[in-house]
Amino acid sequence: MAQARRIVVKVGSSSLTTASGGLDADRVDALVDALATVRGRAHAAGGDDEREVVLVSSGAIAAGLAPLGLSRRPRDLARQQAAASVGQGLLVARYTASFARYGVRVGQVLLTTDDTSRRASYRNAYRTLDQLLGMGAVPVVNENDTVATAEIRFGDNDRLAALVAHLVRADLLVLLSDVDGLYDGDPSRPGASRIAEVRGPENLAGVSIGSTGKAGLGTGGMVTKVEAARIAAEAGIPVVLTSASRAADALAGRDTGTYFHSTGRRSAGRLLWLAHASTPLGALTLDDGAVRAVVERRTSLLPAGIAAVEGEFSAGDPVELRDPVGRPVARGLVNFDAREIPQLLGRSTRELARELGPAYEREVVHRDDLVILHP
Repeated sequence: MAQARRIVVKVGSSSLTTASGGLDADRVDALVDALATVRGRAHAAGGDDEREVVLVSSGAIAAGLAPLGLSRRPRDLARQQAAASVGQGLLVARYTASFARYGVRVGQVLLTTDDTSRRASYRNAYRTLDQLLGMGAVPVVNENDTVATAEIRFGDNDRLAALVAHLVRADLLVLLSDVDGLYDGDPSRPGASRIAEVRGPENLAGVSIGSTGKAGLGTGGMVTKVEAARIAAEAGIPVVLTSASRAADALAGRDTGTYFHSTGRRSAGRLLWLAHASTPLGALTLDDGAVRAVVERRTSLLPAGIAAVEGEFSAGDPVELRDPVGRPVARGLVNFDAREIPQLLGRSTRELARELGPAYEREVVHRDDLVILHP
């Protein structure tokens, strides 16, 4: 942990705001103090390079409640977007002022799932974040709540943080909450013990994981944090889960919170985003031969192997690939509109090219735009 050079830190709404919905300047400053300190030269690691920090910060909607006269987080999307529009500016202004105490600039990066599951957008997001870090700035990342709809939402910033950690090739992900780690029971009750390390799913067998935070201002909870930790760990990135008040300890490598060991190898590309951040807009049912080709041989999906299509989608949208009994086996970006596919079912690309033209002599889903969904 102490030797990690590029770190993604995620902080939730309840760690930044008051119960009434306004930003708590003291809490923001305390977090920035810890982040600015870790950006100093890594003497503990014996190196001379500055450590780089990407901050994934919730709090835009919560920060916009009080200025708009809202007493609680609205349930309808339009008012959530309005609160985010007001609150995001306040949030970034507060971070800008707080980091300025250390002579550090911040850069705002707002993302939706649509920005990152497509090849060109994924590359652009990486280049922007990498350039900001290279220029000594701290990227402040959030979901673009002002325009995100249900179809293009990450759902929670814990998952967004895990995916950003993969995107920027981070060495460590730190998830900050209002609880100082994962417990084997309700931490407010006597007898509950903190789980210091998680080496794999077997360490969580029988553990009851709560679903809500204390303040009720955010959308996540311990369930989303554990899921985010699993996503990152499977992508080869270790994770620390602790409270915002112990951020400095976590970033210094001291014993705090729960440490999730990496369980997989780092993977290149945006397929992790496709698997965990995209929402399928339709489904293609494959025959048995196509399932074997896609899942076992990792080939592209050709029209000949498709038995049925459902949903309304356009070329470039994410779709689910299902086996003959309806079980999801993969997800991919489709190359045709939904209305075009019925005429392609079960036919060879050569036959389609003769009848419909050379534009139809191609895959329905290319293997480079396809991810296998493991059970």
